[in-house]
Amino acid sequence: MKELQAFAPDSVLVSRVAPSPNRELRNDNIAPNILILHYTGMLSTEGAIRWLAAPESRVSCHYVIDEAGAVVQMVPEADRAWHAGVSYWGGVTDINSCSIGIEIQNPGHAAGYPDFPEDQMRGVEDLCIDIVGRHRIKAHCVLAHSDIAPRRKIDPGEKFDWASLARAGIGHWVKPAPLAAGESLTLGNSGEAVSSLQDKLTAYGYEVGAAGEFDTDTQFAVAAFQRHFRPALVDGRADRSTVLTLDALLAALPAEE
Repeated sequence: MKELQAFAPDSVLVSRVAPSPNRELRNDNIAPNILILHYTGMLSTEGAIRWLAAPESRVSCHYVIDEAGAVVQMVPEADRAWHAGVSYWGGVTDINSCSIGIEIQNPGHAAGYPDFPEDQMRGVEDLCIDIVGRHRIKAHCVLAHSDIAPRRKIDPGEKFDWASLARAGIGHWVKPAPLAAGESLTLGNSGEAVSSLQDKLTAYGYEVGAAGEFDTDTQFAVAAFQRHFRPALVDGRADRSTVLTLDALLAALPAEE
């Protein structure tokens, strides 16, 4: 295979460039307005980079961040990387064309799901600050892979420190409502309360199921919401804590979003 020519990094934070062939021009020259955070789900950073650069993988990302916080760029930000897959957010289905993807080294849930090291989180914060600042990405559009593909993905997962990112000025966040005993909406429920929940999830950006029926699509969307915004308990049941946290996030959205 012919070696790909290196490109100039988009961020001063990049320590090296490892070009991936799995890229193309953005559809309709769309400027990126969504930032997606993933975990690699692989045992090593170098193994992840090799896979993301392999033509047969048919996947790629813009950046990879190792456990020490070092940043490797694989696709220029001007190009469309193949990281989102079948996905949805706020009515948009071609997420790859309007997003930048960051892969964070972590072997994932299938391999023990270790904590994200502090140095790595600092690296993530610094890169996100840089990207969001240059592209003016709205807080509501800094997302987990699981947010945009809740049926397929659970990364970067409930251990990822979204609160820390928010303290650094990245992403949309409110303090989660505390867990408490009480009834919750769950699979098989129906009626006005379910419709209201679905309307709120849709207003925030998630794709949910049939109106008024708490189906599996709604269950996956609730679990994705919890994994990002209420990580103390991820069970796909819309308890009072989940609903109150969703209400607070919607209330905190700027009017233009």
